[in-house]
Amino acid sequence: MPVPLDSLEKIANLAKRRGFVLPSAEIYGPLGGIYDFGPLGTLFRQNLRAAWWERFVQQRTDVVPIESALITRREVLQASGHEESFTDPLVECVVCHQRFRADEAIPPARDHAHRLTEPRQFNLMFRTYVGSTEETADLAYLRPETAQGMFVNFKAVAEVARLKIPFGIAQMGKSFRNEITHGKWLFRLREFEIAEIEYFVQPGTDATWFDHWLEAWERFFLDLGIAPANLRRHEHPRESLAHYSKRTVDLQYRFPFDWSELAGVANRTDYDLSRHQQFSGRDLTYFDEATRTKYVPYVIEPTMGLERAMLAFLADAYREYPGGRAEHGEGETEVVLHLHPRLAPITAAVLPLVRKDGLPEIARELAAELRRHWFVQYDESGSIGRRYRRFDEIGTPWCITVDGQTRQDETVTVRDRDTMRQERVRMAELVPWIREHLAGAKAPAPAPSA
Repeated sequence: MPVPLDSLEKIANLAKRRGFVLPSAEIYGPLGGIYDFGPLGTLFRQNLRAAWWERFVQQRTDVVPIESALITRREVLQASGHEESFTDPLVECVVCHQRFRADEAIPPARDHAHRLTEPRQFNLMFRTYVGSTEETADLAYLRPETAQGMFVNFKAVAEVARLKIPFGIAQMGKSFRNEITHGKWLFRLREFEIAEIEYFVQPGTDATWFDHWLEAWERFFLDLGIAPANLRRHEHPRESLAHYSKRTVDLQYRFPFDWSELAGVANRTDYDLSRHQQFSGRDLTYFDEATRTKYVPYVIEPTMGLERAMLAFLADAYREYPGGRAEHGEGETEVVLHLHPRLAPITAAVLPLVRKDGLPEIARELAAELRRHWFVQYDESGSIGRRYRRFDEIGTPWCITVDGQTRQDETVTVRDRDTMRQERVRMAELVPWIREHLAGAKAPAPAPSA
């Protein structure tokens, strides 16, 4: 199902109100394209990172992780071509001095007709200097991507980790791009996080490994709840390929504004290693003991932006139920985030039915036990229906209610966010119950409107 166009504003408002995403340093005014992440957003991001890490690093024997520096020396980005060509065409209105990308639709001004300058190339990298005085400092950059840190460490990582081709180096971390125009909330940012792998292969096997990683990348999003109808592949035509790419396929998501890139896989050939070998004067070839040959490896690069992934998962999970769902019957529009349980910021909420008869004490003790395993919230404020709705709105998959029967037989009611079905579970069995349901969780199917 297409995501309604007005959903982007609704999701952004919900995210701000509930502490997923906050404008950075808002008390001083907006800083375009830069956001902070509140308590729920931080937990959501951590769960997304953990799901990616478990699948593509922890569970694989052919991928190892690194963390490379955010500050990148100039020579690295000269060799990669970023200093020369990491640019977008910029035009400026001579009336209002607002700047735009020349290759994108330019929004009309309210009170005048834009008079635009001729396009010029604008480098997107943030400059900085390394050194104690400006006169002796060396020009450097905040990294515009994580990839170069993996390329320049290729030889060292292969040696210390005793790796044989094919193998991958994985990294998650911040990157910085001084975008001419930001917008569409989390879609295009100036500070953002990338999760990617540089997978080094023998030339001639690159097509097979490209298909492997494209399938694996796509399966990751589908397994965590992206609807198949909202995900598609886009093959870049040869004439639009980046200078380093032999083949690139984007995974596009049907965002509220249009189909656009969510993630991608590129065949970077031996471009990067060859360039760094040329510019550094260091040998970056690989000796293949099986074939007794020496070559510069080809590289397959699966990559995704964490914030774009957040936006896609939020858009796919967001549902409104006009008039509420039958369980509550209060007549108000309900909002539910049908997030995959592994991504939900709060795994479970523990709720005493009433604030008396010793139920809060039992509930607090139970919540403390569950917090040893997951992020769990305790809430005793408001009616039980209101509390259910609060946790539905932030995507909590299970609400655990401590009631009068709990005192009699040590069971609690576990209520499912999506189906609203409830079942009695013994408190002593809750940890294995949640663990089992997390392990077996599939993409959630939203409950029908009341």
